[in-house]
Amino acid sequence: MTMQTPTKPAREPGLFTQAVTSFGQGLIDVVSTLGGIVAMGLDVFRWSVRRPFRLANLFAQLDFVGVGSIFIVSLTGAFTGMVFALQTSTAFQLFDAESLVGPTVALTLTRELAAVFSALMVTMRAGSAMCTELGTMRVTEQVDALETMAVNPVQYLLVPRVLAGLFMVPALTMLFNTMGMGGAYVVAVGAWASRPARSCRAPSNGWRPKMCSRGSSRAPCSGCPWRSSAASRGSTPRAAPRG
Repeated sequence: MTMQTPTKPAREPGLFTQAVTSFGQGLIDVVSTLGGIVAMGLDVFRWSVRRPFRLANLFAQLDFVGVGSIFIVSLTGAFTGMVFALQTSTAFQLFDAESLVGPTVALTLTRELAAVFSALMVTMRAGSAMCTELGTMRVTEQVDALETMAVNPVQYLLVPRVLAGLFMVPALTMLFNTMGMGGAYVVAVGAWASRPARSCRAPSNGWRPKMCSRGSSRAPCSGCPWRSSAASRGSTPRAAPRG
């Protein structure tokens, strides 16, 4: 009768080993996700210049991304301008410099805030819907059906959505600027009893029209990573929906 030597139980990894493993796995996931987004963006660019050009899908996405986001962008822009004007007016009153409220709001909105906030609003509204729609189509095998019919899913599904975001976000940024300055004007004239003519002339002190184009040119750069991430996540879901 042979005697079997008892095997030693595997020793659990230490706390340091677990921390390094968790950090490494998270880093691998981040790099993999970024690589997928970049690869998807290159595919979108490659298929956007190839025939057939699906203009009907593009116009449908322009309506969904642009026209559908007018209300939320206008509301956010108006309240952003009102709050910013209210806070700056309170601070500038200490130095008797209420006339600088106009240029301060104009410079802040046109340079940075309008582009970033517009891209955020479009991403939260249209990007989440895009991710959900593409994920559902992938899980229910509608994307596989397109491939069976020799239709490229990137050209049919992703190109119109990404291009719609690139075209409409700058326009929504200009709308955000308009509503924000209008809200700031209402606060400056209504709440602080500033003279309307003084408030209208104030933005000319340091503000130039080219700043609007500069801020609008930043809008695609601000929203493109988020829209690409939404499209990439939606087209490659990790699990089926529950329920």
